[in-house]
Amino acid sequence: MAINVKTFKEGFLRSLPLLLLIYICISEFHTQFYYWNIFSFNLQFIIIYYWILRDPSILGYGFIFLCGLINDVILSFPLGTSALSFLFVSLVAAYVRNATVRSTLFTDWFTFIFGVLIGNFITYFLIKNFSEMKIEYQSMLFNSLFTFILYPAFWGIFELYKKLINLKTYD
Repeated sequence: MAINVKTFKEGFLRSLPLLLLIYICISEFHTQFYYWNIFSFNLQFIIIYYWILRDPSILGYGFIFLCGLINDVILSFPLGTSALSFLFVSLVAAYVRNATVRSTLFTDWFTFIFGVLIGNFITYFLIKNFSEMKIEYQSMLFNSLFTFILYPAFWGIFELYKKLINLKTYD
């Protein structure tokens, strides 16, 4: 019985980033946080990039695609827009994971900008061409910039979370 509780607890703690991503996609707390009409960032990109880079068994590509579809339905985007941008960010993370020998915050952060810029470009390009929604390029730039700037803070939080999980599972 104790083994079942321990494995359930371990499985739940390992799936918490996936549950957080699903929650952010479903809730109104999702894609962009707006303060002062300038400050916005994309927490989904940060979660996807970090966890695909560090532990790809937690977030599967199917779950990422499903979260993108859910996000599109909630935000009334053309179906598949967010899913393609999420998958591109995960593609960049998977490439960096396979190409680098030793991953550090600086290398992760430097390559993250490519994923964010092209992921946002995919989103706004598809919205511009396949819907009547208005695009503000300045907000796209600020979103990419603040997502890039806030990545090290979330990197630290996720690293601390990983250490806490490992300490509890090996105690």
